[in-house]
Amino acid sequence: MPRHIQEIQKTFPIKHNCIYLNNASIGPCSTDVTSAVNTFMTDVQENGRLNYAHWCQQADEVIKPRIARLLSVRPSEIAFVPNTTQGLSLVANGLDWRAGDNVIISSIEYPSNVYPWLNLQPRGVEVQSVEPYNGEICLDDFVNLMNSRTRLVSISSVQFSNGYRVDLEQLSDICQRRNVLLNIDAIQHIGALDFDVSQYHIDFLSAGGHKWLLSPIGTGIFYCRESSLNYLRPPTVGYHTVDKPLDHEDFSLDWRSGAARFEEALVNFPGLWGLNASIEILLELGMSSIETHILELTSLAIEGLSEKDYLIYSSTKPSERSGIVTFQHPTISASEIDSRLQQAGIHLGVRRGALRISPSLYNDADEITAFLSALP
Repeated sequence: MPRHIQEIQKTFPIKHNCIYLNNASIGPCSTDVTSAVNTFMTDVQENGRLNYAHWCQQADEVIKPRIARLLSVRPSEIAFVPNTTQGLSLVANGLDWRAGDNVIISSIEYPSNVYPWLNLQPRGVEVQSVEPYNGEICLDDFVNLMNSRTRLVSISSVQFSNGYRVDLEQLSDICQRRNVLLNIDAIQHIGALDFDVSQYHIDFLSAGGHKWLLSPIGTGIFYCRESSLNYLRPPTVGYHTVDKPLDHEDFSLDWRSGAARFEEALVNFPGLWGLNASIEILLELGMSSIETHILELTSLAIEGLSEKDYLIYSSTKPSERSGIVTFQHPTISASEIDSRLQQAGIHLGVRRGALRISPSLYNDADEITAFLSALP
């Protein structure tokens, strides 16, 4: 029988220590997650590599299908990566770029979705950038920048600084009609909002596990659409890249089927055990219910901030909202307010000179009320 959200919230010890509203940075683990990691490490401690075959089977036949269920994709379209940056770099370094090609990003991307593209400039690849209007991204600006040499659009589905949620349906349609590949940084999306990837024509997607997925640092997901697989050549190759990883004599460079070819060596099994436990929680509660809960908390925060005359930089349009609310006091600096809140045991983030809260599934309305009461 599925647990109620209040019961699951009790498995997060951080609630006993402080009011933590910075899940868009690093989310805390539940006791379910730490227990799963400890179970794996105990296995290694007691058995060495004796259960290696079981680990691989568990990763491919249990954890990947669970991730696939969360995203509504095929297990064969999932690869494990250590972080979002690695997934984005797989795309940047795996495509067959030619001098004169271009990629389009936005100017408010997190650095992980900027540097891999700038690194292509010595190869003659042009990086074009869309500027937001009042924090919102106009998709017509992508269209205006596109030409016959545009290979890829790479964008965050939810922006880290203000929580703006892009219209993926429209953007994916724009890219598909113009034969432009679409690459998504989804780390601020997955685990906070319901995300049926199959609804959109997304070619590649990456998300680290340490934010809204509430999983161990060093875990992450890379999605490669089955029909887009042949666009990418694995940029890093090892014995797990090929279809006979345990054959140490016949060095035939035959890729593993599906996205698994992007896992060049042993994956982070301890972290994946923790990721698996966390995704079990998300599936148990249901992402639709989690999204509703998080948006209720952010609505409560927006209402309270407005009553206190704070400047709110996050969109309040339902289709553009996320788990992130960014705001600023009219006269008091973000750093000063952040310092005051820390002294009161309330932790949030500061991004681009503004305050940012990002409540997750384990947070509750009482914590939002306490946060609002502590504000000057």
